[in-house]
Amino acid sequence: MFAVGLAGVTDGALAGAVDELQVFKLGQVSAPLAALQRAGVRRAVLAGKVQHVSVFGGILPDLRAVRILAGLKDRRTDTILAAVVEEFRKEGIEIISSATHLAHLLAVPGCMSRRAPTREESSDIEFGWRAAKALAGVDIGQSVVVRDRTVVAAEAMEGTDAALIRAGELVRSRAGSGKTALVLVKVAKPRQDFRFDLPVLGLDTLKTMEAAGATAVAMEAGKTLLFDKEAFLQTADRMGLAVVGVEDGRSGAGGAPRDAGRST
Repeated sequence: MFAVGLAGVTDGALAGAVDELQVFKLGQVSAPLAALQRAGVRRAVLAGKVQHVSVFGGILPDLRAVRILAGLKDRRTDTILAAVVEEFRKEGIEIISSATHLAHLLAVPGCMSRRAPTREESSDIEFGWRAAKALAGVDIGQSVVVRDRTVVAAEAMEGTDAALIRAGELVRSRAGSGKTALVLVKVAKPRQDFRFDLPVLGLDTLKTMEAAGATAVAMEAGKTLLFDKEAFLQTADRMGLAVVGVEDGRSGAGGAPRDAGRST
């Protein structure tokens, strides 16, 4: 297994999990492609995260990247990544779905935690679903933070955790030091390309939820990855959070908590 990493982004521990790791600067396209071709790579998976704010600085594009960026109609995440994927395809390297080997980490429909959402949380989930889908439909963000059927914060370029922190601070500034009782809702885009930009939630987000005072999280079932799923759900249970996989905006209020295939 051959891996290409980004300097200052990719965790160096990846080197111990692959046969070879080569690291390049963000903005280089020709050199990583050449390295993949020399290694005989024909299929590749995009993994990890690059902050979208990098488009405002920190990139030193090579000539190929300059040409790609110059041909873009806009600088949306989907536009940039689709152009990169197409460049790989032209060089004989197919980018496959990021979930190809991770189906076991996908959220499932219904309640995945031991605690089911309350009626109020379910109402906020269903309200937040519509708002998050509208947001995702114009490629601004994929998450909203809701309280009492009101969107307190909407995710944009800053990311889910930053939106949660902002929501917690805003509610506490109005409600004092009491519980904020926020609900996080994360969805896929209407035309989500699973080769890149797959919705992901992990343990760091649970920590941020706790700090923000969130009590429930809902995500689109079958289209959201949980890292590490077993640890994520166990941690959520210890925190007393409700974790729900949503289909078509229905939160499954009143349904029995689901085992979700994790060990007990």
